Amino acid sequence: MNIDIRLFMLFVLFSLIPSILIAQEPDTNMLPIREKGKKGWTFGALPVVAYDADQGFQFGALGQVFYYGDGSTYPEYRHTIYAEASWFTKGGAVYQLFYDSKYLIPGSIRLTADLSYLTEKALDFYGFNGYQANYIPSLAEEGSDDYISRMFYRQQRKMLRVLVDFQGPIIGQKFRWLAGINFFNIEMATVDVERINKGKAEDKNLPDTTLLYDHYVDFGLIGSQEKSGGNIIYLKLGLIYDTRDNEAAPNRGIWSEILLMNAPTFLGNDPYAFIKLAVTHRQYITLVRNKLVAAYRLTYQGTIGGTAPFYIEPYMYNSWSLTTKPDGLGGARTLRGILRNRVVGEGIAFGNVELRWKFLEGKLFKQNIYLALLGFLDGGMAVQEIKIYRDLVPEDQQSFYFDKTHDSMHWSAGIGLRAALNENFIISVDYGFAFDRQDGNSGLYIGIGNVF
Repeated sequence: MNIDIRLFMLFVLFSLIPSILIAQEPDTNMLPIREKGKKGWTFGALPVVAYDADQGFQFGALGQVFYYGDGSTYPEYRHTIYAEASWFTKGGAVYQLFYDSKYLIPGSIRLTADLSYLTEKALDFYGFNGYQANYIPSLAEEGSDDYISRMFYRQQRKMLRVLVDFQGPIIGQKFRWLAGINFFNIEMATVDVERINKGKAEDKNLPDTTLLYDHYVDFGLIGSQEKSGGNIIYLKLGLIYDTRDNEAAPNRGIWSEILLMNAPTFLGNDPYAFIKLAVTHRQYITLVRNKLVAAYRLTYQGTIGGTAPFYIEPYMYNSWSLTTKPDGLGGARTLRGILRNRVVGEGIAFGNVELRWKFLEGKLFKQNIYLALLGFLDGGMAVQEIKIYRDLVPEDQQSFYFDKTHDSMHWSAGIGLRAALNENFIISVDYGFAFDRQDGNSGLYIGIGNVF
């Protein structure tokens, strides 16, 4: 590993100091005074309606069901099921079914399961190791002198994901073990320009040209055995320390985890067998009771053994799999306002700081609701590099593809809005701004749940 040990030690230090200085135990009586516990079943649903010039119209629906039983565990649910089906007229689609419960299996064993099929006709691809990869926005901007294609920094991916994780108590529910098995079938390819152009006027067609992904394949920067994707099966083991008072929107508490993902050869991962380590620390601090919360997250994940294929490097590992946007760094779940997958490395580290203000509470159709505003600061970088053999690229072209020798911090900041139903079904809207033009300009993200 070529991870800078100083960065890793700083990460560990900043993870531990707030935990020591602000020791907080969850307060089960932190519910708003006006709020009453829910019983039985509740349901939240939203239509999915959007438009993308390259992927077409997106339409569909998503919904989440919660079961609270007799209400004695509220705001903790006993069972939840999330489902989404949406698709683009040009072929992209999201199909997801997710289940989570601490009460299905006797013995306080928590089951989390996810079945997803995610297809993208234009997935972001900017090269490897953050600022080491040169990003030239004008190459994808129509009308510029350098224009090549709007798809120049894109590739195609189809991902089938099956995750089954179990958690059990070590010391009550605060300190838990995690074990699971996860399966991925990932198909990679260049962008299907012919499909995107279908039905468009000739003067609106995308040029049929070589994209960045194609160049990386042609040069051998992406190997012949990984360029088209493949299957990955890994075993997941972990330890979790969790004192949050409410999982979906904590007022106080700590949520830390250490996860080890092993994709061994005996499960069919040859020649890309690998071991990944993911360490995440999150803390929630009440500043004004039931009104104002400060929250932060620090994460490191990287390869500690073997060789991972390029198509799994952007994947973000954690103990909570309810997401249809599993990539980073950059984008809705990691660095908001920065281009998705702008930072891809063998190892990455990043952090988020949020200030969450609940400014309105009440009831609507006998359901507990609230609205909250938040401000955030995000930052991260590659701390272990994917090996790039620049000599494979003609010397007179190297400055076109590569920039700095090493990566440095990528920063973004922004604001957000949350609308919550019964403390668990949370609609989120975030708008972030990148600090550096090499990371893009800004991004608007609409989804379900808090980022962390």
